Amino acid sequence: MNKTDLIEVVASQLESSKTDASKAIEAVIHAISDGLTKDEKVAISGFGTFTKKKRSARTGMNPATKQPIQINESTTCSFRPSQQLKENLHAQAS
Repeated sequence: MNKTDLIEVVASQLESSKTDASKAIEAVIHAISDGLTKDEKVAISGFGTFTKKKRSARTGMNPATKQPIQINESTTCSFRPSQQLKENLHAQAS
């Protein structure tokens, strides 16, 4: 499912236009991004938790030349699904 598919599903669920659903999706994405920027953690009950993580600087290898390279420290985010989401996924797989 991509963003367009998600907008269509939300529009259908809300019985509203795709424009309104798109605005809602954009608002949620913005809120999660803003929350990660400010608080480093966004928890959505029944869905999961987004957290901001720092990756330490490290030495890597250039695959083309096999020479060592220095990789700078960076910030990324991770997602940990809730127990309820895990159970829903497991039930569908069975």
